Amino acid sequence: MRQNPLQLLAFFLLLALGGAMFLLSKSIEIKAFGILLALYAISGIKVIYQYEKGVLFTLGKYQGLLDAGLVWVAPVIQNLTKIDLRVQTIDLPKQEVITRDNVPVKINATVFFRVQFPEKAVLNVEDYRYATMMYAQTVLRDVIGGVELDDLLAKRDEVAENIRKIVDEITDQWGIDVTGVRLQDIEIPEEMRRAMARQAEAERERRAVIIKSEGEIKAAENLVQAAKLIAKAPEALHLRTLHTLAEISTDQNQKVVVLLPIEIMKAFLKKERK
Repeated sequence: MRQNPLQLLAFFLLLALGGAMFLLSKSIEIKAFGILLALYAISGIKVIYQYEKGVLFTLGKYQGLLDAGLVWVAPVIQNLTKIDLRVQTIDLPKQEVITRDNVPVKINATVFFRVQFPEKAVLNVEDYRYATMMYAQTVLRDVIGGVELDDLLAKRDEVAENIRKIVDEITDQWGIDVTGVRLQDIEIPEEMRRAMARQAEAERERRAVIIKSEGEIKAAENLVQAAKLIAKAPEALHLRTLHTLAEISTDQNQKVVVLLPIEIMKAFLKKERK
């Protein structure tokens, strides 16, 4: 995991030898060779950033990982592949999938991942980013095709987590850690949208009817209790009548209805019969 001291020693030896040949030799050929030797040594200097790891190969054979910092790699003989360890994102192109209840939908997603083992990402797969994207697309179609539209819309996070687990399981052998999957746009056919809107409207109307009927039941119960109380005290009915007349009289636009006791009407009826 760190720079091989022998490589640093080789670098300084080559640089010193090239400088000595250029400075001490009088032959033009040797001076030129010294310059080429120094350039060869300098061209092997590489910089690895803090968020990277270097995968070192010598004559095509894996040698190990190099940490961040200034390193030297022997040109031609050795090769260095830098791997970014930061969290990366992949935007999956929009996929057209048929859900389990035979509804065609178009959906796209974003995959978040990072390289956990750089040596596996280089040795076990040709292009770990492209391979992760293609596998995530396949898993997305498989998972969405196994759920119904209502579950897809209501349980988006749960569906995305299932996709993440499946993708992370296979990408472990590539040294990739899938940290998250987020479903973005879910497009459904226009006729399905209208049907869902009608269904939602019908559901709201059903709830409104239920709430109204429950209110009427509660009002009827209160009226029954009020009637029982008034039956026990008949004078309460007259008080209620006077209170109603007082409420009506406050608004000039209201029609005033004068209520007469039934005894007065009976008196008029008796006179007519005579």
